[in-house]
Amino acid sequence: MLIKDYLIEYQRKSLPSLIERELRLTETKRRIISIIGPRRAGKTYYLYQMIKRNKEKSLYLNFEDTRLFDIDFREIREIIRIYNEMAKKEPECLFFDEIQNIKGWEYALREILDMNKYKIFITGSSSKLLSKEIATSLRGRTLTYTLLPFSFTEFCRARKISFDIPSKDEEVNIKRVLREYLEFGGFPEVILEEEKERILKEFSELILFKDIVERHNLKNINLAKFLLAHFIQNFSQEISVNKILNFFKSQGKKFGKNTLYDYIDKIQDSMAIFFVSRYSEKVYTRASWPKKIYLCDSGISKVAKFSQDWGKLMENVVFLELLRKTNKLPLMEIYYFKTENGREVDFVVKEGIKIKELIQVSYDTDKPETKQRALKSLIKASDYLQCKDLSLINWDYEEEETFGEKKIKFIPLWKWLLRSSV
Repeated sequence: MLIKDYLIEYQRKSLPSLIERELRLTETKRRIISIIGPRRAGKTYYLYQMIKRNKEKSLYLNFEDTRLFDIDFREIREIIRIYNEMAKKEPECLFFDEIQNIKGWEYALREILDMNKYKIFITGSSSKLLSKEIATSLRGRTLTYTLLPFSFTEFCRARKISFDIPSKDEEVNIKRVLREYLEFGGFPEVILEEEKERILKEFSELILFKDIVERHNLKNINLAKFLLAHFIQNFSQEISVNKILNFFKSQGKKFGKNTLYDYIDKIQDSMAIFFVSRYSEKVYTRASWPKKIYLCDSGISKVAKFSQDWGKLMENVVFLELLRKTNKLPLMEIYYFKTENGREVDFVVKEGIKIKELIQVSYDTDKPETKQRALKSLIKASDYLQCKDLSLINWDYEEEETFGEKKIKFIPLWKWLLRSSV
């Protein structure tokens, strides 16, 4: 009865107005399309965007709806059958939202996929839960995409900011809203609300308790809470697990390194944070070096920091934009680089076996010492990695400068972000 109520409501429900998202998917009956991303990034609304094209031929099941809480994975096919009877026709597309809530979901989807009748789309707020079950039961029969909170282009569209060929006045306005985007991020629910900080705090608590503690049944809530706060506070920086372990030992707290790694893995699984490895051709070396940490949205940093660091916020936003590009370029990998004497380049962009681009991010290039430090790091990395495509993303300086045989593009952040989305 509850299932029929849900299906009747779905048939009658009108879809909300939407901001068009940039993510483009391959649609096929031969593979399940998996959309993963952090909580509140807009995955449900992205499904609505797809359903809106032809609702009459779509079936949407939201497994966070209480009416679908207790269903067994074997009942999914029965729900489709009931819908077919009610609608008097079969859907072409099946949309399963937060499907990881149904234990054994992958077995049902494998059977449905084998029927070769439907295009199947699934979403989840857990990268590991989906990928683990996909790897064991669906074996190469999926395509996975990552949906993050709004890009700067989507943010501008939501705020009705003109950016195609901006006038001087519009450029000033773009830079003004870019500061807001850096500070408060691109969560769809935050953009048009006044109580931004309060909403961001609630999001961080929801991620901690629902996506980390409850989902994985973690016993040490204080450890999970400390680690998440520590990562948020130290975004765009290297993280040392040994330093964290030594801190706890100095406080008289005893637990093993395996426990710490397990909790970090669970936090990463929520997709609230991302780790970036230091570049090396050797896999073992990459694994042994410290990783840099980035947030799923720069606005999350508001809940655990005490001062505004525009350079780190810019770096985090650049990372997220590069991560979005991996949806179009599945062989693309993102690293950072460090020389033996500690000179660092923020991003090494690799595609297949080739290093395509080196990117340095610096808020202020007006100060000669800041500019020189950034340039020396880029040039040194360029020599070592044999890469000629060098960019220095900054706040508002645009030029191409030559240093010996090296050409370095200075690109304002706002221009780089808007171009990247094209």
